[in-house]
Amino acid sequence: MFVSGFTFIRNAVKLDYPIEEAIRSILPLCDEVVVAVGDSEDNTLELVKAIDPKIRVVETVWDESLREGGKVLAIETDKAKQAVDRRADWLIYIQGDEVMHESGHQAIKEAMTTYLDDERVEGFLFKYTHFYGSYDYIGDSRTWYRQEIRVIRNLPEIRSWKDAQGFRLNGRKLNVIPVETSIYHYGWVRHPKYMMAKSLEANKYWHDDEWIKERFDADKDFDYSQIDSLKHFEGSHPLVMQDRISRMNWEFDKDPSQKKFGFKAALLYYIEKHTGWRIGEHRNFKVLK
Repeated sequence: MFVSGFTFIRNAVKLDYPIEEAIRSILPLCDEVVVAVGDSEDNTLELVKAIDPKIRVVETVWDESLREGGKVLAIETDKAKQAVDRRADWLIYIQGDEVMHESGHQAIKEAMTTYLDDERVEGFLFKYTHFYGSYDYIGDSRTWYRQEIRVIRNLPEIRSWKDAQGFRLNGRKLNVIPVETSIYHYGWVRHPKYMMAKSLEANKYWHDDEWIKERFDADKDFDYSQIDSLKHFEGSHPLVMQDRISRMNWEFDKDPSQKKFGFKAALLYYIEKHTGWRIGEHRNFKVLK
């Protein structure tokens, strides 16, 4: 069985993305990792090349004219996917602010082996843990998606979907099997200065300059206080994240009992926490039974 990893990144140093940790978190499962490195304003390219010999870099140029729906992210994802080794049976996808916990490696290996010849299975579904503000808090409202596909079969017809959150095969949802492990999403954990810079940069691929100017002040730090609902994280972080966590140089404190919900959101939150049912949840996949 041959396994390829793939991802994309741009301006990782400038925007403080944990891209090295993201890549290292999947390396033990992969025979190679293809990284599409976009035209950056820092030393992202050198950083990625120095991580491990198994990494193969594809240098790309982002289309700055694409400013709707995060489409450029899917395009860059597909550039990396298209460059993987043709021998690959499975492809492991990780984004630049996601990290796979090493405790799930064995379950992923077993799933890839078990379903290697079962063509009904087109991918594997992972739970998500979304950190916010610091490494001690996670988002627990409907704002955050609960599951997504991060391992896919190596089929050319599978393409990144919309803003690269998931995948589709010829436009239809993939048939997947859940794997009992979690992807840790650190996209909302960085110094408020870097968080503001990241927000300004990221929103360029969804909105025009006027929309961004009305909502963000580049001269200020990001305001983490506006989140609707958080809870304390009680688990362990991936080993590859330990050094980054030890270097945390800002303070964030939030009383998890304080919620910022309207009536409808509060009702839906209550139902989900007491039943596990998220009413109206969008699922970008089809779970096989």
